[in-house]
Amino acid sequence: MLNHLTTEERNPDSESLDSLSALEIVALMNREDASVAAAVRTQAEQIAAAVDVIVDRLRGGGRLIYLGAGTSGRLGVLDASECPPTFSVPTGLVVGVIAGGLRALTTAVEGAEDHPEYAVRDLQECGLQARDVLVGIATSGRTPYVIGGMAHARHSGAFTIGLSCNRDSQLEQVSDLMISPVVGPEVLSGSTRLKAGTATKMVLNMLSTASMVRLGKTYGNLMVDLRATNAKLLARSRRIVAAVAGVSETTAETLLQQCDGEVKTAIVVRRRGVTPQTARQWLAEAGGQLRGALERPPHPDSDLMNKG
Repeated sequence: MLNHLTTEERNPDSESLDSLSALEIVALMNREDASVAAAVRTQAEQIAAAVDVIVDRLRGGGRLIYLGAGTSGRLGVLDASECPPTFSVPTGLVVGVIAGGLRALTTAVEGAEDHPEYAVRDLQECGLQARDVLVGIATSGRTPYVIGGMAHARHSGAFTIGLSCNRDSQLEQVSDLMISPVVGPEVLSGSTRLKAGTATKMVLNMLSTASMVRLGKTYGNLMVDLRATNAKLLARSRRIVAAVAGVSETTAETLLQQCDGEVKTAIVVRRRGVTPQTARQWLAEAGGQLRGALERPPHPDSDLMNKG
């Protein structure tokens, strides 16, 4: 069955791979990688539809869960782990589940992907609910672990999104929505950490980033909901407040201290002349959207501060 998968075919352009120089190998890989974005572009409508579902489920109290094995699983865990610091979402709102558990992030766990029942167990342990979205990532579209988890999630009422680099796969049969960027044979036959892995990373970037933008986690292209957990992010927080509020970075730092490090709150406090408490209330009423909080008319009873 694997012989019929696009991702398992031999690439005619790399049949002499072992006879090429280092520069020739790099050039060949670069040419092949150039086709990945075009493959992802063919799935734009499906990716956008997936974003709409994810946003709706997250607003309804659900979670975004990625499920995969090997490279696919690692990419899911990577995307999930970057959401809290980038968008200040609670840990556990975006979850990465990988066959073989956390050990599989750095070490191959042989045979873990061959057991669909392991996925059922892992999803039960993470508390899968009907209001969640499960993205099953399987480059081949046939990984038993992912197929088993998707079938279980669908039976449980969760919305299932399949992500594969092969069309008409088994994964499609257990998916409510299918995303299939077909990147063609790899330079190194069957090594789907290459073009297929790049395509997968690109799609996951779009799913999480577009969903968070739609949820109000940005203002323009600025990360106004970032969580400043290191020096680099603290500096970025100051720059964002300074830029949007029109103040110096020194003033921005003072505002952030007054607002417990909350970038959006600090901006509303300065731009609208209200207390941090009122700023948080306005942001909540705007669904977390900074633009909505900044553009809302002031309430007569607002506890306006002296801007002086």
